[in-house]
Amino acid sequence: MPPRNGHRPRPPVGAAKLDELALAYVGRFATSRGKLVDYLRRKLRERGWEGEGDPPLADIADRLARLGYIDDAAYALSKARVLGGRGYGARRVEQSLHIAHIDEDDRGGAMEAAQEGRVEAALRLAKRRRIGPFATTPLDPIARQKAIGAMLRGGHPLALSRAIVEMSPGHRIDHSYLAELR
Repeated sequence: MPPRNGHRPRPPVGAAKLDELALAYVGRFATSRGKLVDYLRRKLRERGWEGEGDPPLADIADRLARLGYIDDAAYALSKARVLGGRGYGARRVEQSLHIAHIDEDDRGGAMEAAQEGRVEAALRLAKRRRIGPFATTPLDPIARQKAIGAMLRGGHPLALSRAIVEMSPGHRIDHSYLAELR
């Protein structure tokens, strides 16, 4: 790789440096095995590999998981709670977990939490976007379609999104009715 800004190129990464990079990353960020492997691959692309054969990326991630530095199930649950708190639905949570390379086995608790909090998450997004009962004025048909689109992009099901968007400003929210919608 050519030098950047007049600096010397950094030396290729060896096994010890790869371990050091991995430990520094998990020490700084909550992460999953897959995200750690992606980070290490990026570092290897930038600097190169000085060892023989393929670098032991999966072995490093597995070792750090055995030591308790990485816990994919806990990461998934935390991610689901954070996204739900920001108003995102189960589809958006699942997409995020897929990007983080979380296995199906480790997604279970996170997806269950996302499903349990789906109505509250949808209402949080509606409040943030001033949609439905949180709007200041009734929406015209075009604005209503855009609001439904925003709810769908947020990972919420169509029926729930439509029901919330069609509520008039200040409308009393019936949580039990919304919980029945899929």
